[in-house]
Amino acid sequence: MSPTNKAGGSGMANTRQFATFYVENLFFGLEVLEVQEVLRSQEMTRVPLAPGVIQGLINLRGQIVTAIDMRQRLRLKNRESQAPPMNMVVRSEDGAVSLLVDEIGDVLEAPADAYELPPQNMQSEHRQMIEGVYKLDGKLLLVLDREKVLQVQVEN
Repeated sequence: MSPTNKAGGSGMANTRQFATFYVENLFFGLEVLEVQEVLRSQEMTRVPLAPGVIQGLINLRGQIVTAIDMRQRLRLKNRESQAPPMNMVVRSEDGAVSLLVDEIGDVLEAPADAYELPPQNMQSEHRQMIEGVYKLDGKLLLVLDREKVLQVQVEN
């Protein structure tokens, strides 16, 4: 059974592992296998004329990595200047990309029976990036669709 199996159907107790993080008061997760590493705030080079969600470029041991501000991507208010973002570096078809997040959470396993599709009352720009949700003790884990998060449009 692959850890990338979507929740559901075999009758066995499927679980999925997620690397978690917070943006504002929202709790997100990405499949562990999609995450390359987690880093503290890094020095960033701004990119002129880049979409607003592109915060800049970071040098990750000689590899140039684009940094996407998840607050901008999710259309949330700007980060408080005294709280520098953390970097969750994810793998994509085009190489590594850093997601700038407020706080890194733990790696957790979520049971298949707690999985649901995103609620219909969720904002549409959020819902399009969220694959599903897990109801956990006292909070919802919003599972991001990595590829949709990385599809940055010029009008952002």
